[in-house]
Amino acid sequence: MPRLTTTVPREYVHRSSHAEVFLTACEKNSATRYTLAGQWPRAHTFFTSPDGMSHDPLQAAETIRQVGLFLAHAEFGVPLGHQFLLWDIYVNAHPEQMTIGPGPSELTLVTTVTDMKQRGRRLSEFALEVRIMRGESLCAVGGGRFTCLSPATYRRLRGQPNGLPPRRRVQAQASVLPRTMGKLLPMDVVLSPTDNPRRWLLDPDPGHPILFDHSGDHIPGMVLLEAARQAACALLNPSVLRVSSACADFQRYAEFDTPCWIEASLAPSEADDKPSVLVTGRQGGHVIFTAHLSGEVSLPGGSTDLAPVTATR
Repeated sequence: MPRLTTTVPREYVHRSSHAEVFLTACEKNSATRYTLAGQWPRAHTFFTSPDGMSHDPLQAAETIRQVGLFLAHAEFGVPLGHQFLLWDIYVNAHPEQMTIGPGPSELTLVTTVTDMKQRGRRLSEFALEVRIMRGESLCAVGGGRFTCLSPATYRRLRGQPNGLPPRRRVQAQASVLPRTMGKLLPMDVVLSPTDNPRRWLLDPDPGHPILFDHSGDHIPGMVLLEAARQAACALLNPSVLRVSSACADFQRYAEFDTPCWIEASLAPSEADDKPSVLVTGRQGGHVIFTAHLSGEVSLPGGSTDLAPVTATR
């Protein structure tokens, strides 16, 4: 029988749904270099641009996260059941290569693992750099840094957290237009507005099938990255921001049982047509994470004329 294409085991990338697994194969080139295959569907229900024409750069970030977890389990022997700390993640996408084609996007992920550290005989820390190719074209580059924790170590670190997932959102229905956040559906909006136009309450739908694909005792890092993107889009509204670059550093766990405030401000940028936004998440008086995002802006309706971006927003 011919070898047929399938996804890697969903347990290796810490996803519950097979539909959310973006990796399909892996080939070892050396002790630190791997070539993986992957696929993005044509019409993902969450990782698609509002106009439905392009893949979302944050899908590239999620794919990079999956590469790290898969290699840790499948190639470096980290047992299933171990937890991972994601310290940082970044992605720089090439928008012209993110266009959705007539079929699923077949990917080649050229990966280099760096800064590997062991505790005893087991991998404890590592970083990776990933080049995502579509055919011969570079689609995106990115990477991240991870720490691997045994179940016992994780329990000692977390103690008995009170942060259980809420049963519902603070606001039953998003009170902002999804498009101002760069999304199409109210359920995809993860922020609730405050009386400060640069400050939002992190308020995701705890039943969201993708953002909360599997259970946990804290808000996932990818939800925080999505919150940063939405805050950047809201800050620049009514200009339309098309994010192409994002990086996030995570300092603490984001708990479910304490309000988490998301703040955004313009950051210095080398080009007026590619503004940069700094986003900070705070909870209980502590900085939870910071993120920088940048991309192209346009006027509502898709005008090719550049929209004005000023520091007075």
